[in-house]
Amino acid sequence: MAGPETDSAKPKPEAAKTSAAGGGDATRYVGTPAVGTSKAAAAGGLATVGPEPTEINRKRRRLVWVTVTGFLGAWFIAFFKFFLPRTLFELSTVFKIGYASDYVLGVDTKWQQKYRIWVDRTPDWKASENKFKCPCHGSGYDSEGVNFEGPAPRPMDRAHVELAPDGQIIVDTSRLYQWPKGQPTHFSDPGSFLPV
Repeated sequence: MAGPETDSAKPKPEAAKTSAAGGGDATRYVGTPAVGTSKAAAAGGLATVGPEPTEINRKRRRLVWVTVTGFLGAWFIAFFKFFLPRTLFELSTVFKIGYASDYVLGVDTKWQQKYRIWVDRTPDWKASENKFKCPCHGSGYDSEGVNFEGPAPRPMDRAHVELAPDGQIIVDTSRLYQWPKGQPTHFSDPGSFLPV
């Protein structure tokens, strides 16, 4: 009659043995090695050293690394450029535009490209229509630069102007005089015009 199985009858897993000779593996695994180890890959019949280092494989690796580096480099440059200013210099907001006698009656646009201003000795007045007509979008302004027709949402701004000691006109575009809709006007403030 067979009795209950005792611990001595059970097969025991072999304990890890170390090599006294010091050569080869220091540990011998019994059973299935842990997943993710090089021993597990070898036990599963997988190569543990990767593809053979042939010339074609080296070229492929080099191509992949060059492609990845180029892609990341392009994104880094685009990211870095986003934080740089669009121009390398800022135009001065204070500048001289000459003498009052240099300007004839009407609108002078010679500073439009450089400083984005028009010099208005008197408005480009359309006497027959009793208004100043914007050449860009067709808005109509009265003699004070206040809009009354067209798409313009508010009157034109005026830059601060004053006379320099040498008699030239100094314009400061960092100081603007506005007349916001429904607000008091600043068109009569000192510096918003030069009396001629």
